[in-house]
Amino acid sequence: MHITRVGDAYGAGLVARPALEFVLPVPFFTFHAVCRDRFGNIKWEETFRNLVTTEGKNSILDVYFDAATQITTWYCGLKGAGDAAAADTLASHSGWTEVTDYSGDRKAITFGEPSNGSLAASSAVSFAINDTATVAGAFITSAETGTSGTLYSAGDFANSRSVEDGDTLNVTPTVTAS
Repeated sequence: MHITRVGDAYGAGLVARPALEFVLPVPFFTFHAVCRDRFGNIKWEETFRNLVTTEGKNSILDVYFDAATQITTWYCGLKGAGDAAAADTLASHSGWTEVTDYSGDRKAITFGEPSNGSLAASSAVSFAINDTATVAGAFITSAETGTSGTLYSAGDFANSRSVEDGDTLNVTPTVTAS
């Protein structure tokens, strides 16, 4: 038994409906990159995640909730040093430059079937390097060339990497919605 004394304070409370918080992450990309020299030997390998741009998030909202036309082909490009920002677009990404020291245009991604909340490329996109360059990461866009299109995301390696003429950089992007 407890005896109440002058100066004791008591309180009681009831939580009738605790606040429910539900966070649905926006689908993000994970990239697995493997660089091979001209003889097929692995020079370096890394897996990294990306930043989804505001433009990318708006694209999802437009397609799913505002009847915008779905983007059916996505491309992977190589990112130079510098920081990606949520406000970046394909036309304006002042914090970084695109690396184009490979043959052809940005590489089309062919996706497999979704499984467990992820959708992986059915094969790596392959960049045949044709000059010495420094690659800092990769990005996903709706445009094969140019600056008009949707920049969905951009991500960086832990450290910038060197590539040289004759190397092949294979990048396997996987988009995850969980």
